[in-house]
Amino acid sequence: MGLTDVLFGRKKLKGPSEDSLFALTTACVTLQTELGLKPAGVGAVTYKSLSSGDFDRIDNDTESLVKASARSSGGEVERKTDSYGYEWVIVHDKDIEDQVTAVYAVASELTSQGFGGQLLAAPFRFDGGQHPVYWIYGFKRGKWWPFIPTGEGQNRDNAAELELKAKLEPELPIEPDLTRWLGLFDAPI
Repeated sequence: MGLTDVLFGRKKLKGPSEDSLFALTTACVTLQTELGLKPAGVGAVTYKSLSSGDFDRIDNDTESLVKASARSSGGEVERKTDSYGYEWVIVHDKDIEDQVTAVYAVASELTSQGFGGQLLAAPFRFDGGQHPVYWIYGFKRGKWWPFIPTGEGQNRDNAAELELKAKLEPELPIEPDLTRWLGLFDAPI
């Protein structure tokens, strides 16, 4: 499929993939036992907002649904907009499975209403290393990658990220193209 096919409507771009999102819950055992990384109790979904009335309605409905779900499991949900205009639905919950489920609910609802193309990523924070570790799920390709900001500007610990990649590849579908390992600096989680 070439660019002209997409531009002239002969082919459609692949929609977002949510299937591999739940792989994090099983990989969490390895993260905790072998690597000493524990869930920090926060995960999020980030997406590009549209200024249409339909999107606003669906966006608000989705937020209400996730807040109700979070309350029933003892979690909290908040919403933020970053400096690039991306919306963040942030889930605070001790249970990683509840975090993943809430993120999946947001992604699934946006996708079912035709706005799946707006989904960017779902980062989940882990603590226990020298720096916080984020496992980021990219919706477009349905793949995971580690992100370890060093806290010094826009720097990241590439060596530690590659080490995590090697250790978690048997359990998580890891993004093979390192140029796609988006760094979410200044993420509100």
